[in-house]
Amino acid sequence: MIVIIGCIVVIASVIGGFMWEDGKLLALWHPSELLVIGGSALGATIIMSPKKVLIDLVAQLLGTLKGSPYTKAAYEELFKALYELFMLGRRNGMIALEEHVLNPSTSSIFTKYPGLSGDHHAMELLCGGLRPIIDGKVKPDQLKLLLDIELDCMEEEHHQPVDVLSKMGDAMPGFGIVAAVLGIVLTMGSIAGPIDVIGEKVAAALVGTFLGILISYGFINPLTVNMTFVGAAKLAYYRCIANSVIGFANGMAPIMAVEVARRGLSSELKPTADDLENLLKSAVSGK
Repeated sequence: MIVIIGCIVVIASVIGGFMWEDGKLLALWHPSELLVIGGSALGATIIMSPKKVLIDLVAQLLGTLKGSPYTKAAYEELFKALYELFMLGRRNGMIALEEHVLNPSTSSIFTKYPGLSGDHHAMELLCGGLRPIIDGKVKPDQLKLLLDIELDCMEEEHHQPVDVLSKMGDAMPGFGIVAAVLGIVLTMGSIAGPIDVIGEKVAAALVGTFLGILISYGFINPLTVNMTFVGAAKLAYYRCIANSVIGFANGMAPIMAVEVARRGLSSELKPTADDLENLLKSAVSGK
């Protein structure tokens, strides 16, 4: 919603300022210029991007409209789920976690927390971090390397669509110039015509440059930054899971393993130590 509001403000400011000075709105309407600029940008994006990156780019653009789902409430749900899981492992041994890790969709713990269980990547990271410890395939002090590699891979995958969109944004003024040059070519072909016709064609050429710059700096580049923030919020959530799992695997008490995760949060999302303690007590009591 915030992204939509921002786009409306940009459009209203540009068009409002233009019309304030008695500009005619139809003077900015040149579909051929939009076709040249938009089509060229789309084609260039297809050329430079593998299929998966294009799909991820569309998904991340849609994600900017929704905003980050990793709110304070989402973290509170995560902390309760981790604490229940770790308490079970502490009381009954790591083998007691096997049924939850191998079949999370039927887990009596995970089904209580739909926000976490509905996040495929988060569940994959959490269960994938606990599974080798339960199976005895790695030592606890080796788990950090395993999860760090996975997180680095996730971060790289997120940045690929961002880099593509950033390059598209940088290229938009250039495509605007291409549209403007084509407009001048058409103008030169009508140079002997009436002055009002020539003026209209020159205006259309200038609109091409205007649109390229506006789309770049008013929309695409801001969306790139927004995608970066949304991706950072997602990675922070995953890193929170990884840090907590690593702490528990290395022998920390369940509450301290969750405390490790809490301390890595930003001030906007971080509950106080007392709030966390009360939250975890409510998880155990079922209230």
